[in-house]
Amino acid sequence: MKRRLLGRTLILAMTAGVALSAAACGGKEPEAASGPVTITVNGLPPATETVNRANFEADVQAFEAKNPNIKIKANEGFMDPKTFAAKIAGGQLEDVFYVYFTDPQSLIAKRQVTDISAYLKDFPNTKDVNPDLMKVFTGSDGKVYGLPSANYSLGLVYNRTLFTKAGLDPNSPPKTWAEVRDAAKKIAALGDGIAGYGDYSKSNTGGWHFTAETYSLGGDIATKDGDTWKAAFNSDQGRQVLQQLHDMRFVDDTMGQRQLLEYADLLQMMAAGKLGMYVGSPDNIPTIVRQYKGKYEDYGLGAIPDGKATLGGGDGFMFKAGLSPEKIKAGLTWLSWKTVNPDRIATDNEKASQRGEPVGLPQPNIWTGAAAQTWADATKKYANVPSENFAPFATGSAAIPLKLEPPEAQKVYAVLDTAMQKVLTDPNANVDQLLGDAEKQVNQILSAVK
Repeated sequence: MKRRLLGRTLILAMTAGVALSAAACGGKEPEAASGPVTITVNGLPPATETVNRANFEADVQAFEAKNPNIKIKANEGFMDPKTFAAKIAGGQLEDVFYVYFTDPQSLIAKRQVTDISAYLKDFPNTKDVNPDLMKVFTGSDGKVYGLPSANYSLGLVYNRTLFTKAGLDPNSPPKTWAEVRDAAKKIAALGDGIAGYGDYSKSNTGGWHFTAETYSLGGDIATKDGDTWKAAFNSDQGRQVLQQLHDMRFVDDTMGQRQLLEYADLLQMMAAGKLGMYVGSPDNIPTIVRQYKGKYEDYGLGAIPDGKATLGGGDGFMFKAGLSPEKIKAGLTWLSWKTVNPDRIATDNEKASQRGEPVGLPQPNIWTGAAAQTWADATKKYANVPSENFAPFATGSAAIPLKLEPPEAQKVYAVLDTAMQKVLTDPNANVDQLLGDAEKQVNQILSAVK
């Protein structure tokens, strides 16, 4: 989903741009090897990103000064699904390489990555990483094959100004889909072309949001029976999602006349003050402000309604198959210094705030325990956005399980777009038929998944 690319952009802005001296990183790190070890990594920004590349290269220099027995050879790029298989087949994959959250389980199953479990005890930073995120990099054998670097999950983006005008409490967004429907009626009643709630239905974004909303009710898009994946959305939860959207559109008239919306449309509507609520993630808000001229104080963020689960994702790094112990230790030393390092949080936030980048959003944040408190303190100290507006998300999402995208997500989303389009444009849409037709198509797609 495009969301993952947006998440990566935010991560680059917040984590890749700070060069630290050796003194800035506290804690004792283990020796990676008795002699010089060279590891290849990716994530080097292209030459066109002058500042980011210079900062990355400065990070490498600082790291090598602190760890003279480790040399970093950095390559440009991140995860490109179009070339990834060819890189593996051709032996061109980096020793430590970037992945999306949707990648690890497949790579583990195919034995294309190295077990790093036995080495984690020597890297105390990793103990404070959110266990739910560590599960993404843990195989069915209980062994760990990588580390997360950042995350995102979906919640409810809403317009605090419109909430106030409609007599709603801007500090208490809807907690259920029934409350969303009621709030949308009050917001739409303001008139002036304002939609109470908005949703996507085009360019795979409709299927993406159908997935998020089905997850929030405790449903699934696909489940695995032995070695076979099958569609699971022709269910009470999938039916509830489509029926409520249909009823909000044609019974309540709270979603506006304009439909067939895709990613940028809802952000633009929110920035223009013409939309009350939609499903989105924390990094939507700076985009609304910077790209579409909104104001931070106008927006809030709540947890996903009903909260049985939330669609999310993120990224991290894994270790290619066949690495020596020395290279594994060197790679973990690099990641625990540059990426999985709570000692960098305060300095990163200070520098980001000085550059005018948003500090004070509730994500990305991979930490628990003492590191989570370090993150919270540094975020509060250097915040340049109204963090209190996003408190309902931060507190409400803490206990909501994270669920990842289904297999062949983009193909599945393209099928589900049709169902979303019909319920938002056809007053006579048959929800059961739409789900049944989509189920058949998705099962054909999933039949090829191994």
